Amino acid sequence: MNSATVRNLLVRGMLAGLAAGVLALVAAYLLGEPSVDKAISFEDAHSHEHEMEIVSRSLQSTAGLATGVLIYGVAFGGIAALAYCFALGRVGRFGPRATALLLSGCALLAVYVVPFLKYPANPPSVGDPDTIGRRTTLYFLMMLLSVLLAVAATILGKRLAPSLGTWWATVVGVAAFAVVIGLAYEFLPVVNEVPKNFPADLLWRFRLSAVAIQGVLWGGFGLLFGELAERQLNPKPAAVPAGRTVPASN
Repeated sequence: MNSATVRNLLVRGMLAGLAAGVLALVAAYLLGEPSVDKAISFEDAHSHEHEMEIVSRSLQSTAGLATGVLIYGVAFGGIAALAYCFALGRVGRFGPRATALLLSGCALLAVYVVPFLKYPANPPSVGDPDTIGRRTTLYFLMMLLSVLLAVAATILGKRLAPSLGTWWATVVGVAAFAVVIGLAYEFLPVVNEVPKNFPADLLWRFRLSAVAIQGVLWGGFGLLFGELAERQLNPKPAAVPAGRTVPASN
């Protein structure tokens, strides 16, 4: 794949990430913000300390939310596009659309779902402010480990495919990934700072909405980028205008 194609796919990946970010923004506003508001109300009702609000809640839930989600979409869209350039043709006989969907699904799993199962998202009022640095470090460590293990499992499956066949090589790669991730879950520290009186249904809805937002983001990216990549890599021949004949070759 030449540099011009890579550059074009990178631009398309960032555009697809931006469009998917808009979809995720709508999902975040409709699904996530109500839970955030309720969590903040819970915190205000049970806290005796009232800090001065530097940024208003209305600004946080509109411009602040939009800025964060859209930048996230563009950044990860560009990274995913570069990964796509490397993966296309190397992970099986998949076309541009199927490869984009496969890549976005694996990204959702490795970048978000696996770390989330160990360190799930928490709404405001959950978590000790003094441990935020430790919790952030553990989360990103889990994310990095998940991504590296996903790459290693893919390489393992590719190397075993000639001797075991594609099916069993894939099974072995997935099993190896699951085993090592399970060990990481066991040995990495547990973080549980949910207050005893925090509503369980609110916590559940917040975490479910967090997963849904990521699903919308990566699902939308896979569909949009797959279509853009298909048009870039397999352009349709130009239609011949009506009434004009194509000269026959000698």
